[in-house]
Amino acid sequence: MALQEGFYFLDTDSGKLTSIADPEEHIPDNRFNDGKCDPAGRFWAGTMAQDHHADAGHLYMMDNDLVVMKKFGPVSISNGLCWSLDNTTMYYIDSPTRKVLAFDYNNETGDISNPAECIRFSEKDGYPDGMTIDCKGNLWIARWDGWSVGCYNPTTGELIEKIDVPAQQVSACAFGGENLDTLYITTAQEDFTEQQRQEQPLAGRLFQIKPGVRGVPSFAFAG
Repeated sequence: MALQEGFYFLDTDSGKLTSIADPEEHIPDNRFNDGKCDPAGRFWAGTMAQDHHADAGHLYMMDNDLVVMKKFGPVSISNGLCWSLDNTTMYYIDSPTRKVLAFDYNNETGDISNPAECIRFSEKDGYPDGMTIDCKGNLWIARWDGWSVGCYNPTTGELIEKIDVPAQQVSACAFGGENLDTLYITTAQEDFTEQQRQEQPLAGRLFQIKPGVRGVPSFAFAG
């Protein structure tokens, strides 16, 4: 797990947390945000400032030997991560940029290089947040402040499909279910006023939909 103060093991039977490493111990106002394992079982997670100020965070990789390396930055709000079906590209989101970056990815070493914009959000789309990939290689991206999840072709940047959600702050999405054909969508109500809570009574709930495409199995940590 990635928590406010670094990487931890969680014993799911006892609930005990065991610290592994805190690469930003010297930045106590930062916390970790989104994280995911790559095809080789390395754990990637990025940081952000708790007050959201710009360029305070970085993207880290914890290798299978538990060594943590800084891989990219500075970033402002480290978010979604995905790897292409052929394991040659890593997709990454730093939310305030309104961009999805595509890196050349070496599955043998975990090296990333040559970041290039592959998807750009407009203001009306909100901000890209959590992200997953389907069996066709398209990216499903939660649209924070965009009331929706978008399905994008990462090669062309084209929006293929939009799923509307009855909540403004759509934070993440993931495929699940027995056949990986259900898209689960998380939402939030961060800093909501009482009026916003009344206007969006379902904000903060978990939603599900069958979008007509399957996801792919997630990768487990190999350390």
